[in-house]
Amino acid sequence: MTQELTLPDAARLALQCLDLTSLNDGDMPADIEALCKRAQTRFGPVAAVCVWPRFVAQARELLPPTIRVAAVANFPAGALDIALALRDVKAITSAGGDEVDVVLPYRALMQGQSIACADFLAEVRKACGPLTLKVIIESGVLVDHDLIAKATQLALSAGANFVKTSTGKTRVSATLDAATVMLDEIAASGLPDAGFKASGGIRSVAEAKAYLALAAHTLGMEALTPQRFRFGASGLLTDIDAVLAGRASAPGTSAY
Repeated sequence: MTQELTLPDAARLALQCLDLTSLNDGDMPADIEALCKRAQTRFGPVAAVCVWPRFVAQARELLPPTIRVAAVANFPAGALDIALALRDVKAITSAGGDEVDVVLPYRALMQGQSIACADFLAEVRKACGPLTLKVIIESGVLVDHDLIAKATQLALSAGANFVKTSTGKTRVSATLDAATVMLDEIAASGLPDAGFKASGGIRSVAEAKAYLALAAHTLGMEALTPQRFRFGASGLLTDIDAVLAGRASAPGTSAY
């Protein structure tokens, strides 16, 4: 049995594990400045902000060292294009980024090109050096449990620190169904530090609580830390603030 989380408990954990994200096509420096201010809340800081590579230097300058700067690579299309991915990784590392969220070439995986995908991830892992690597598998497009499991295995075998559900740019983003498969694979890997990131479409603490409970059930309560669990979201912080301030939370909606 795992400890039952109250809504405020879930809100506090979600805040500590939140990658506050802005990946809009029209993002400007003013948007990133506002994002970085928002990341330093009255209830404490988020885990990281996640931005386009071109905004890494700005975010790093605006944020305290306690808030990490993440940026995306090979995003959002997830092409089997190692040159593009490595350019993005180089831009992130040279600008002072802490974390790389790279999109697995999931369409190539769907076409049976698992070896090419493994080679792609190995090159990205090498280029990231000491930076935290999160691999986005686009679980809402893969859909099939075997494919989701395979993508998770490839990411973990390549040395990913986190396996992440989604870009948030497709019709279906994070689901509890896909998260169950991914977390089971993380548990089965025996890797004690491997982490999970739920991203896309999670807007309420009630929804976040379901993912936290699932992770606690599969990996243990000790996994509910920023080192092993993250949410990728922009809207979730609004509801976290409401819950921690004692206001009504947004109603939870089905994540299936």
